[in-house]
Amino acid sequence: MIIVCAVTGSTFVGMITGFKLLAKIDPSSPPHCVIRIDASAKPAETKVQVLCIAKIGLSEVDITEVDVVLDERYHAGSYGILDKQTIEAIEYGVRMDAFITDPVYKGKSLAGMIDMIRKGEIKGGNVLYMHLGGQLALNAYSDMENKVGA
Repeated sequence: MIIVCAVTGSTFVGMITGFKLLAKIDPSSPPHCVIRIDASAKPAETKVQVLCIAKIGLSEVDITEVDVVLDERYHAGSYGILDKQTIEAIEYGVRMDAFITDPVYKGKSLAGMIDMIRKGEIKGGNVLYMHLGGQLALNAYSDMENKVGA
């Protein structure tokens, strides 16, 4: 299982197309479960962007809307707006493993992953959490607790 944050969708579109091409080349390759956590609060726009990018070099039937699934539960209502769950996830990552995430992208997807594990939606096994940077955004959120819902 792979967990990735999605705003513009460029990272997970690469994953979708890569896995689709792998399946075409090697039909015996195992399926890949990718959970895409929306941090944009505009999932319809993200889906359109992803479908446009993904179809470059592929046929119309290779990538469809069925392939572009976003979990919309963790975007906190707006891009760049913090919520308590995101702050708790960021603090948890730092406390447990000096794992630093930003409040805009990775903090929201980390909050989603933690919540899904706690709810039993993600069972035991290997989970790859795609951490793709973003720590520089922390400078804009130096007083995170005071910015919840701001």
